[in-house]
Amino acid sequence: MFTGIIETTGLVKEISADRNNLSFSIESELSAELKVDQSLAHNGVCLTVEAIDGNTYRVTAIHETLQKTNLGELKPGSVVNLERSLQFGGRIDGHIVQGHVDVKGKVESLSDEGGSLRISISHPAAGGYLTVEKGSVCVNGVSLTVVNSRAGGFEIAVIPYTLGHTNLGNLKEGDSVNIEFDVLGKYAANYMSLYADMVKQS
Repeated sequence: MFTGIIETTGLVKEISADRNNLSFSIESELSAELKVDQSLAHNGVCLTVEAIDGNTYRVTAIHETLQKTNLGELKPGSVVNLERSLQFGGRIDGHIVQGHVDVKGKVESLSDEGGSLRISISHPAAGGYLTVEKGSVCVNGVSLTVVNSRAGGFEIAVIPYTLGHTNLGNLKEGDSVNIEFDVLGKYAANYMSLYADMVKQS
């Protein structure tokens, strides 16, 4: 479990394929503090540390993960957002994030608002994916506040600090991003859908 507050970024050094899986060697200042078997979020995707060698470590994404996230689009030189798992007893500065990406979204537009960058993101309208105004959403592992919610999309306003300390500052129109919707909202939406079905059948 995570909070969506990015600790640092990592640099993809090497990528190797093993059947339908991809293994990533990533260089990061966190490497010396990691342990094998530790969970670490990469652009919001929870992956297990498999090996550590100096300032680099290795993780593997399986076919299912590659299909549902933007990790399959990474190349040597790509920058990824990193966050270690939540420690109970600490402050939750973002929101509860599972590290289980729901869907890939697409950057539709970016506009400089003189102190923040407004990013408009679209996503599949089906599947019960929803956001609410002033609610939380996780984009590439970053906990953010929704400033404009609509069917099949939303907007976020990102402050300069976040742009400079995550890979959100590198986004361009047309880029894909990993989206994890608020887990409480997903439970509520699913409950309402089940309730509506029960009412129809009664």
